[in-house]
Order: sequence, then structure tokens, then C-alpha cells
Amino acid sequence: MKRWKLALITAAVFALVLSGCGNGAKTATEGTGTNTNEKSAEQTTPKKDVKIKMFQFKVEIAEALNELAKEYEKESGVQLEVETHGGGEDYSALLKAELASGSEPEIFNNGGYAGLVPYMDRATDLSNEAWAKDLIDTAKAPTTVDGKLYGMPMNVEGYGIIYNKDLFAKAGITEEPKTLPQLKAAVEKLKAANITPFEATNEWWSLGIHLVNVGTANQPDPKKFVEDVKAGKATFKGNEVFKQWLDLVNVIFDNAQKEKMTTDYATQVANFAAGKAAMMMQGNWTQGDIDKVDPNLKLGILPLPIGDKEGSVLIGVPNNYIVNSKSEHPEEAKAFLNWLVTSETGKKFITKQFKFIPAMTTIKAESGDIGQVAVDLQSKSSTALGWYWDLFPDGVTQGFGAAMQEYLGKQINGDQLLEKLDKAVSDIVKQ
Repeated sequence: MKRWKLALITAAVFALVLSGCGNGAKTATEGTGTNTNEKSAEQTTPKKDVKIKMFQFKVEIAEALNELAKEYEKESGVQLEVETHGGGEDYSALLKAELASGSEPEIFNNGGYAGLVPYMDRATDLSNEAWAKDLIDTAKAPTTVDGKLYGMPMNVEGYGIIYNKDLFAKAGITEEPKTLPQLKAAVEKLKAANITPFEATNEWWSLGIHLVNVGTANQPDPKKFVEDVKAGKATFKGNEVFKQWLDLVNVIFDNAQKEKMTTDYATQVANFAAGKAAMMMQGNWTQGDIDKVDPNLKLGILPLPIGDKEGSVLIGVPNNYIVNSKSEHPEEAKAFLNWLVTSETGKKFITKQFKFIPAMTTIKAESGDIGQVAVDLQSKSSTALGWYWDLFPDGVTQGFGAAMQEYLGKQINGDQLLEKLDKAVSDIVKQ
């Protein structure tokens, strides 16, 4: 697996949002898989009056996907059934159960890298699809195996600390905090103004994937750190970066709303959008749900800092569409994905309804489409760090999440948390 080229992805995001330009190719992982597609999507004629199923995790676009399905059926005659499992649900476990039951959805989500390995017997080679040449260079990395592309990147996303500019102004905060001491000072000003600093969530994926990744991404060599932890050559406990990372975690947890242990994702976003807290750790994927509550909210995104150095936002490919070669209609699935990124209807949904930063150079995203958070994220992309959780085997991040939930509830201390992060890796690796 070649090293994640963060400089490329940040440059690509910056260029894409402004002009929609860029191209390239990249290999990321090793392995073998099916090679069932030697024809481009332009040569594939979909059958009509059939039904294909998408098993997906992106809860914030579920409603829009169902609307998209109606439009696709009007244009193609092919029915698209969308089944969504995310938020507080364990998507990975549910996908495994779906496949074990004998159901084979035509399209399912996968993060790539190590997470793709268990599904290589189903993953269809998409290298020769018409849209493949238009992908942003680094967006190909998570699902490229032996030079072949086995997934369509959903989009490009980033996260940090989303903040309410009006509440910051009310508290007298005139400059964006970039370091942890500056963030702590901002928290004190918010509390003095009787404003709850953070709206936190108990969701395992937000805690175990996004928040833990902040410590991983700040390692001198994040990929090597992950590989060393898996090999037993390094640990979370005793790691200097993760010691400082605990201080960031404490700032968020100790200054969040009282009901944080029972606050799911939807409630977190809704409460933040309603002005009940000044900040929340989330990404640009929340823009659509925030707009449903208050489309006029003035928003920005702050870096997640560790120690005295300036923090960074974190950017990556959130997930990929995998075409299931064992499904009944893989050709129709490929045709749908081609339509999604080439038709005017599909492109409109990607930018205006999903509010995605596209992974395709051929899809232009205007600032009015993707929202304030994405635009501010893009402005900070030159110093962004990457996403590394999919380098861990499936099941590890769920273990991270469980440990983080215990720490959120003050059931364990910091040392015990780091020990549990180590155990989450060793338990899976030893299997």
C-alpha cells in the first residue's frame, strides 16, 4: 500500500471546489479480486424493469437518495432500493449480516484499504468505467488493488470543530483559536457568557473513528504508527502525541452539554443548529441537516489542535461504492453509478442535495451548493491531515468507540483509555 499523499488531496480539494479541475491515478493496497468488467459504462446497456439495491451508511443523505432513486427510475426504468444503516448503528456488522443471510445488494459502501480485504471476492473491477479517468488522483487510493480500481469514491470530506460565529461574537471571541491554549481560552469566554461551549455525541463512530484519528494523524509518520501498533511494536499508551491528545479530548468532554451520554448524532446536529452550543466536532456532511433547522446560521470550522502547535482539519475519502459481483444485476449497478456522476440529474443531487465536495474532476461544485462549512474547510486544506482509520482491521474502530464511550461517561481514566485502545487492536490482530 503506497503512502497517503496528503499534499495531493488537499491541493485537489482546493482546486476542485474553485474550478473543478484535476486528474490522475494511484495505487494503494495489495490483494486480488474479481475482474468482471472489461467494458466501459458507455458500452453497457442496462436492463429495464429490474430492481437493484444499495446498502449504504450515509444517514444524512438517506432522504435525498430516495428522491434520487425516483428520478433514476423515471429516466432509466430501473428501480433503485436504498437501505440505510448508520448513525448509532454498526454498519459493518449489519452489512456482514446482510450478506450472511443470502441477500446480495448490488451496491454497498466500503472505506477501502484494510476494510476492503474481506469483500474482495465480491468487489467488481471498475477500472474501465467511463468515469474512472475523471477521479481526483488520491480519491482512487483506498480501493485501488494491484493497479485496478474496485470502488467509486463517494466524495471528499473533512472535519474539525464546527462553530457558530454569532455565539463566538456574543462571547467576545474575535479570532479563531488555532492552538489548544487558545481553544481553552475561547471555552472560558463562552462559559462566562453562559454559552455551552461544545455539543458532544455518544456515537461510537464519531468518538472511535474521528476523534481517535486526530491522535493518529498527528504522529510523525501516521501510516508507520498504525502498522507498528498492529505489529505490537508501538502502543497508544506511552505515546507522547496521544498523551497530549487526551488534553484535547478532555477540553471537549468536560465542556459539553450535561446530556452528552445520551446524545446521538441527529440530536447533536439539531441542538447545535438550534444554537444550544457554540461548537461541535463534526464535518461538512452535517451542512444539509443544519440548514434544515436554520439555513441562515453563520458557520466556520476550526482545526483540532494538540498542544501548543497550530491544529489542522482532517480531510479524506469517507467511503466508496462497491459493485457486488455476486448480486443479480451488477451491470445495472454499474450503469447507475455511471449515471450518478455523468447525468445532469445525478450531478445536481451530488452537489446541491448531498452537498458533497465531488471526487470527480468533471463535477463542478459552487460555494452556494456545498455550504459554508465545506468552503471554510477548503480554505484550511493546505495544512490538513489525513484519515487513517481504515488501515486498521475491521472491528478495531468499534473497540476504539466502546473505550471512548466509557471515557465520555467517566467510567475509566486516561491511562485506562489508552490501554483499551491498545487492547482493541491486539484483540482483533490476534484472531
